[in-house]
Amino acid sequence: MSVSLLLPMSAFALAASISPGPVNIVCLSSGTHYPIAKGLTFVTGATLGFIALFLAIGAGLYSLLQLMPVLEEALRWAGMLFLLYLSYQLFRHDGSIHGQSADKPPGFITGAMMQWLNPKAWLASAAGIGAYTSGNDPYQLWLFALVYLPICWLSLASWVYAGAFLKRYINRPFILLTINRFLAICLLASSLFLVFR
Repeated sequence: MSVSLLLPMSAFALAASISPGPVNIVCLSSGTHYPIAKGLTFVTGATLGFIALFLAIGAGLYSLLQLMPVLEEALRWAGMLFLLYLSYQLFRHDGSIHGQSADKPPGFITGAMMQWLNPKAWLASAAGIGAYTSGNDPYQLWLFALVYLPICWLSLASWVYAGAFLKRYINRPFILLTINRFLAICLLASSLFLVFR
């Protein structure tokens, strides 16, 4: 494979990873409520979960789901329920910023699970693999995954740091409460997309 493909692969990975989606919203929320290290644990889980999904789709999982619509439908409903749960958790947070939050931060496993239930991750994987690899060359798939790995991690981490910035400079609970409600509505919209797409 030509080295000249590495730049467009990187650009695609950056655009797909940094653009808003359910995982990015949870990263932003984590940055506003928990220590940065907790947010980065979620980011690491989400990144490795995405790479595992990416490689699985490259190995033919997406084709299998198209042959078995029941599995695809089950995945869609599981994703919707998971996003509804996360949006409820975010909506009920009171916007407090002093001390530790009583709620448990989303962790490594939550991050990995979210990617497998995230329609954006499935579409980005299928589109990227279709555009930049040939189906009969595992080397290309693994190279693309290695390009994606640091870009995805850094992109998601930037959302955690953006949340930490908000927490540091917007120190009024009402404003953070408003941000929480807005992000919860965004997650709810993401879950509705799963049903009506």
